[in-house]
Amino acid sequence: MERLHDSVVGPVAVRGKGRTTRGAWYRKWRLVSVDGSTLDVADEKENAQAFGRPRGKGGEGAWPQIRFVSLVENGTHVLFGSRMGGCRTAETVLAKETLGFLGEGMLCLADRGFFGCELWRHARGTGAELLWRVRRNLGLPAGKRLRDGSYLSRIRGSRGAGRAGEDMVVRVIEYTLEGVPGAEPAYRLITTILDPALAPAKELAALYHERWEIESAFDEFKTHLRGNRIVLRSKRPDLVRQEFYGLMMAHYAVRGIMHEAALKADEDPDRLSYVHAVRVVRRKMAAAAAIPPLRARGVS
Repeated sequence: MERLHDSVVGPVAVRGKGRTTRGAWYRKWRLVSVDGSTLDVADEKENAQAFGRPRGKGGEGAWPQIRFVSLVENGTHVLFGSRMGGCRTAETVLAKETLGFLGEGMLCLADRGFFGCELWRHARGTGAELLWRVRRNLGLPAGKRLRDGSYLSRIRGSRGAGRAGEDMVVRVIEYTLEGVPGAEPAYRLITTILDPALAPAKELAALYHERWEIESAFDEFKTHLRGNRIVLRSKRPDLVRQEFYGLMMAHYAVRGIMHEAALKADEDPDRLSYVHAVRVVRRKMAAAAAIPPLRARGVS
């Protein structure tokens, strides 16, 4: 199922020849984001052993959990490159495989929890451009100041195995959001787009906050697609993995239908209701299942 998922699930936004997906592009780049989440699975001994239970101040959680990391095509909410593991598997570990699904022509957004020199280098090696938030205390000495207020800096490469890693040049964007309820005191982004003429700092600062589109996509997958089921129903680890990738493909199918509808109407896919689309698909599937088999001339 994982191999099938990888072969069919991917970005669907188009541009050119009179058909362009609205809201899916920033300048010349396809906008994508990376993030992770969790899902509860059936309370079975095998599942608990394979995936673990979340731990808190009150002890272990009631349900075993899986953790997963995905990329999302922001403009269409298509989730792709998904990888899953036990609930105690770090998101950065899963992300190493997920980020391998990036490619040239993409601009990837990520929150500060994903930044690390090796993961940044790995993501950059795919040919995609990156715009990631980093911690305020990360050492980024100011180099050349640019006309849009950003500046160039260097990330020191990993040191190990008796030799120093190669430094990486990045562009740093620092800003605040005044008068915005819930905003943090300051934000700090780094990007591989070094020329401010290609992507001005103000535009990238505004663009970064579209990273939250992935939270909406996770909500579609975890809440609306699964209906009222609290946990994944599979009782064995191999079936949990199968069910996870099956649900991912089901989400992709619904989002693909919505994308085609948005293209025909020349509308932004974000303006279409995912809940309504799921209901339409379920009604059509139920109607198809109710059609009796064709019997003619003795052939069933």
